[in-house]
Amino acid sequence: MPQQGMLLVYTGEGKGKTTASLGVTLRAIGRGMKVKYYQFIKSPERTYGEQIALRKLGVETVQLGVGFTWTKTPEEHREALTNAWKTVREELQDTTTDVLVLDELNNALAITKFPIDDVLPLAEVLEAIQQRPKTMHVVITGRSAHPSILVLADLVSTIDATKHYYAEQDVKAMKGLEF
Repeated sequence: MPQQGMLLVYTGEGKGKTTASLGVTLRAIGRGMKVKYYQFIKSPERTYGEQIALRKLGVETVQLGVGFTWTKTPEEHREALTNAWKTVREELQDTTTDVLVLDELNNALAITKFPIDDVLPLAEVLEAIQQRPKTMHVVITGRSAHPSILVLADLVSTIDATKHYYAEQDVKAMKGLEF
């Protein structure tokens, strides 16, 4: 019996949204499912622990961004997001993909430092998610999930920040824990 594709959203201010998507990814791989993992903000110029692990497991993992919004010009971000959306829009039509992870899509849609809707149009994102193959599961992560994404979702987990060593102990990002 074919399975209904679910839309899972992990959002909030706490640490663990990408980690939650990796848990879903690991479970799906264990069940023989084809998973693709796309990151909207992270840059291919850097290496990330999840990228290394997923590639070892045979998961197509692609960094589509150019880094945090303060690391490059608005034009560089807009170009990257234009290309990211073109790639992901096509992936949302792939009938061979069982699980498509759109890591940091919420962050990208929430950018306010420069115009975003003309390069990553919310209406197109919502339509493409709704028009995906019926059995494809989609996982979206990132802070500040748009209310329209939350309405579409079958599952929404909001991860709160109760305590974090960044703020309390002024600890920098650590290899193996944050990247």
